[in-house]
Amino acid sequence: MKTPFKNIQQVLQLNRFVVLALVIMTGLVCIISVTLVVKIHRESQEKAFVVSSSGTVIPLQLTSQRESLEVEALAHLEQFHNWFYGVEANSYEKNMEKALWLGNASVDAVYRQKKADGFYNRLLQYSLVQQVERIESQIDMTQEPYAFQTRTVIRINRVAVTDTYELVTTGKLIQVARHFPHNPHGLLITDFFENSLRKIEDYETTEE
Repeated sequence: MKTPFKNIQQVLQLNRFVVLALVIMTGLVCIISVTLVVKIHRESQEKAFVVSSSGTVIPLQLTSQRESLEVEALAHLEQFHNWFYGVEANSYEKNMEKALWLGNASVDAVYRQKKADGFYNRLLQYSLVQQVERIESQIDMTQEPYAFQTRTVIRINRVAVTDTYELVTTGKLIQVARHFPHNPHGLLITDFFENSLRKIEDYETTEE
């Protein structure tokens, strides 16, 4: 008995249905795959991972890392400004050497310019002491290099007179390899610049 041939129109409709179903399924798989990849990427952006001494992978929140980095950046700037602007005869050269480890050539250029202008010689010649009273830094942590602005209150003590100044410095911070004890925070000051220096009258009264 001969098998009757199917109607060609029915065959084409069936093939069209199968192809359409495959296209829809493929599209759904692609959409789901892309959604999962985007989700995983976003989650990875919010987390970092470290390996403990026992070999266990430990997730860390990136926000927590950023907060820690900001704290280290503030400490780095405070340490630098204390060393760079705290000048007295006994510890001047030692502190300056420490400060230069925390910045790049832009810091060294400021130091050399001040030295060429005779700034340090005048302080040492007249037995003046330059003390750092207060340091306030603002840092933009949204992207590296991290731009900063620091206001430093400086006192210059003479024999019978004390002058107080406010110095505004700016620059950027980049991350580098930690180097203990020279650069424990793993940050480096770049594009360092002394923007302004003004004398403050009645500093004690202002602080109250």
